[in-house]
Amino acid sequence: VQLQAFGGGLVQAGGSLRLSCAASGRTFSSYAWFRQAPGKEREFVAVINWSGATTYYVDSVKGRFTMSRDNAKNTVYLQMNSLKPEDTAVYYCAAGGSISVRRISYDYWGQGTQVTVSS
Repeated sequence: VQLQAFGGGLVQAGGSLRLSCAASGRTFSSYAWFRQAPGKEREFVAVINWSGATTYYVDSVKGRFTMSRDNAKNTVYLQMNSLKPEDTAVYYCAAGGSISVRRISYDYWGQGTQVTVSS
């Protein structure tokens, strides 16, 4: 089982990026995005259930980020709009069973992709 996250980069404040996370080996019920800024703990960002009908976001990204999934491609996405410098972090995708905001709930993790937002 492997998760590959990509799509990060350098963008100016107010700009957009779309992260992708492709899973190989199996399909998971839920996927989540977490992020970790320098010197900070890894924090929950967004989660999506099997059908894509249920999503949940941390308050700081609500209205700006949208998570979606394409089960045919075994891929999830995080569309990030109106980016702010405080969104700068390494973004990790995670996969598991039940929908959760807790890191411990996810057994599989991608390698992370750097997002840098300049002011």
